[in-house]
This record gives sequence, C-alpha cells and structure tokens, in this order.
Amino acid sequence: MTFPRTVSRDEWLAARLRLLDQEKAAMRAQDAVTVERQRLPMVRMDKEYTFEGPAGKAGLGDLFEGRRQLIIYHFMWNEDWEDGCPSCSYAVDNVGRLDHLHADDTTFALVSRAPLAKIDRWKARMGWTIPWYSSAGSDFNYDFHVTNDESVAPVQYNYKDRATMEREGLGYAVHGDAQALSVFVREDEAVFHTYSTYGRGAEVLLSTYHYLDLTPLGRRRYVNEFPYHDTYDGGAAPVHQHAHH
Repeated sequence: MTFPRTVSRDEWLAARLRLLDQEKAAMRAQDAVTVERQRLPMVRMDKEYTFEGPAGKAGLGDLFEGRRQLIIYHFMWNEDWEDGCPSCSYAVDNVGRLDHLHADDTTFALVSRAPLAKIDRWKARMGWTIPWYSSAGSDFNYDFHVTNDESVAPVQYNYKDRATMEREGLGYAVHGDAQALSVFVREDEAVFHTYSTYGRGAEVLLSTYHYLDLTPLGRRRYVNEFPYHDTYDGGAAPVHQHAHH
C-alpha cells in the first residue's frame, strides 16, 4: 500500500483547492449529462411480457406497483447457477431504503431470468425485501440485451454488436447474462422505456465504491471480488488494485 506524501497544512490546502476546482467542474459536467439523460426521447412498450413474482403472474405495468416511474436492475443469473451472481449481490446490498424512491413516485425492482424458486431462496438468504421478479420464459432479458444467445436474438451489449465486443476484448459478454439498469415511465396504462445503462453505468448503485473513492487507498477490489455478505471472515485481503475502465 502506498500512502500520499506528507506535507504541511498550507501545502495541503493549496492542493485541496486545486482539486476543488476539478470537483466542481466534474459536478457541472455531470449535471449537464443528467439534464440530457432526462431529455432522452422514449419508446412505447407495446410488446407484452409476463413475469412471475411474489403475487403470481405480472405484466410490465404491474411492476410499477401503481407508481409513475420504474427502475429495474437486471440481476445476472445464468441458467446453470444455483446461487445469485456475486457482483450483483454486492450491488443489491448497496441499495438503501426504498421509501424515499416511493415518496417520489418511483419503484425499484429486480428482474432475473432464473426461476422464481431460486430467486426466493437467494432473496431469503441475503435478507432482501426488494421486489424481485423472474422473466423466465419471456423475451424480456433478450430484448434488453442482458441475456445474449444468438439462437434467440442478435448479440448486443452496451449498444455494441458481437464483432465490436470481440474487437474490444468484451468477449465475455457475447453469451450468457450481464447486469444493467433500465428505466420506464407510465402514463395511464401506457408504459414507455426511457433509459438503459450497462457495465460501469450501473455503478450508480454502488455506494460502497463511492465511499471508497473518498479515501486515499480507494477501490482495492473489483466488484466481483466482494464476497457474499454472510461469508465475511474478518476481511480477506483484496486481490489487486481496482482499475477504472
């Protein structure tokens, strides 16, 4: 571990003020991106999807639970897995109280293509209360490019086709599941898709990462190196330095 150099308080303050200018510029840039995200056009969801959840069969509109907006976290779950994805489990551990979203007319839910029995078992083990639905048997995961299977639909991830992914070293996403966030809005009975983000775009959920970004040692684990929260043994040493991509 390498710590920053030690300086006088005056030198520290000068360096901190330089960084403050950079932070403010980054915040202004992020604010501008947020405005553009909220201005994105939307696509009406005319296709019917069937999910299975705690209350039985549900359509996409039912996932809103009567609210105006819906955020879905696409939780990875390949067909041969018995346990939930470690990195997605870490992400969901970071989700806070949903009351605050509900107060702003927004529902947060998880969707996986695993059967509901597996989902319910994992949800109970992790102690989560977030609504979680199975999309098994529907095209939902394939249409939103969080499950890639060329026998079902053309491969695409993070708005890149197979050839682009392989050229950029993203071959791991060519087959199987990946994680993402998708956003929908409802007007009466009509549902519209407004936004999806993949890869590091979903880091918005990772409050632990954001806290670590404030520290001098920063992120020392990749997202998939955090163990399930019920298996911690006092804190295993991180494998290697986290790289920003």
